[in-house]
Amino acid sequence: MTHALTVNRVAAPAGLTAHIGMISMVAAMLLLPVSDTFAKVLTGVLGPVEVTMWRLLAQGLCLAPVVFLMRRRLHGAMFSPIIALSGMLIMITLSCLVTAFAVMPIATAIAIFFVEPLILTLLAGPLLGEVAGPRRYAAVAIGLVGALIVIRPGFSEFGLATLLPLVAATAYALNMIILRRACRTRSGLTVQCGATIYAALGLSAVVGVLGATEIIDVAPLDRPAWIWGTILGSGAFAAASFVLIAEAFRNAEVTTLAPFQYLEIVGATAAGFLVFSEFPDGLTWLGIAIILGSGAYIFQRENRRGARVPRRRRAGR
Repeated sequence: MTHALTVNRVAAPAGLTAHIGMISMVAAMLLLPVSDTFAKVLTGVLGPVEVTMWRLLAQGLCLAPVVFLMRRRLHGAMFSPIIALSGMLIMITLSCLVTAFAVMPIATAIAIFFVEPLILTLLAGPLLGEVAGPRRYAAVAIGLVGALIVIRPGFSEFGLATLLPLVAATAYALNMIILRRACRTRSGLTVQCGATIYAALGLSAVVGVLGATEIIDVAPLDRPAWIWGTILGSGAFAAASFVLIAEAFRNAEVTTLAPFQYLEIVGATAAGFLVFSEFPDGLTWLGIAIILGSGAYIFQRENRRGARVPRRRRAGR
């Protein structure tokens, strides 16, 4: 999850460069579910909010040497109110997703989360003045029906927890709009690093306050080595995924890479089955198919209309 998406316009590449972008995106979409799997394992011994905090701290730690090596790509202010707002939305997105992972299959949570492009299409009108046509709004409506099939309010065995990925998707869509504005004067790597730092520090403060007031039980730092290794693994795979995504969008256009994002559900399903023996039921697969079909249609319409909806890169999930 996820979940640093940046927004930089690049010239349409060709040949080998585009292939590097596609390979990078495929690798990232297969690595992200591994990070989510580590996070789900941790929810068995730590609270979801605490797991999210440690994942963000580990992600920041793993990003540090990468940022040092790629420091020439840092441009613009890393710390500012708009980047802080992005960090807060990342906190909400990841906290909701990790809490959902604790009670439901990873594939189900990710499937609901994939309504984010649909929500972004709805928000782009009032917040960015980018109004979609009736066909895209119809696709959004159909996609949300697919989400309802997965969520099944009142019938799902997971109860209100099925709404958490929906909240995460909404926060993520809002973050995409904020990032579009932030990246007008900053590089994607700058935004990603700044938002990660804000999110990690912010969630550390939240956990500290909740622990001090005994609202949650914070586990002691004296814990088995495997827990620390799992925390580091979650952060490392997340950091690697975000760097790969940044490289993918540096080398290829968003309309070329968008279909590969759906590989995340394949990876999440495989990880859930292999590690937790989880497999979505028939109705969930029907909902997934509707969501993915609606999202694919919207991407296809964006491509035909010159990609008028903001170019997006995954960040902070």
